[in-house]
Amino acid sequence: MSEDRKMLEPLTSVVSVTLRILLGALVAGFLLSLFIDGVHWGRGDLCVTVDWASTSGGDFHPFEPSPGAEVGYTPRFCAEEPTTWQQVLGVLRTAPLTVMLIGGLYLLDRLLRLAVREGVHTRGAAARLRVLGWWLLLGSLVVETAASVAGGLLLGTLTDDQVADAAWAQLWSAPYLAVLTGLGLLTFARIVGAWALLRDELDAVV
Repeated sequence: MSEDRKMLEPLTSVVSVTLRILLGALVAGFLLSLFIDGVHWGRGDLCVTVDWASTSGGDFHPFEPSPGAEVGYTPRFCAEEPTTWQQVLGVLRTAPLTVMLIGGLYLLDRLLRLAVREGVHTRGAAARLRVLGWWLLLGSLVVETAASVAGGLLLGTLTDDQVADAAWAQLWSAPYLAVLTGLGLLTFARIVGAWALLRDELDAVV
């Protein structure tokens, strides 16, 4: 086993196994949904929690708080018999995240395989590391935006209340960790690329 392979373990094995398990689970879920009633593959999230419009007090008391405390009630709208459009919106709330996760694992798997085969400090590794960084950076923003817009549209089909107005802005949450991780990978890609160029120059001199 090469030194690069040793350094990349157990990450290489974990990523490879996880990717195969996820793909297998998706295929199995799809096949089961074709033949077994009650298995809903790719149905998505058909409920929207309106946590920015919670209430407290009133005559509705399913829970009794202790003295000096109060309990809030957050409305949650769900489609009992979803229409085709609602099902599409439900899928759009969850499918982009699944695509991003599997795509990220696939890119990471390709990066690790290349690093094992050709070495860590190579131009190829830097290029694939750069692709993975952009995937996380842009993908996380696209996923969050798609999920929030779909959630807002879904809420608009479930209630006529003004709480549905511009709901996507309330549902949107900045993916700080994914963005910072993507920026970090782009930085490391430049470092690896610079190191690979320096090594090539040294090899040319020798």
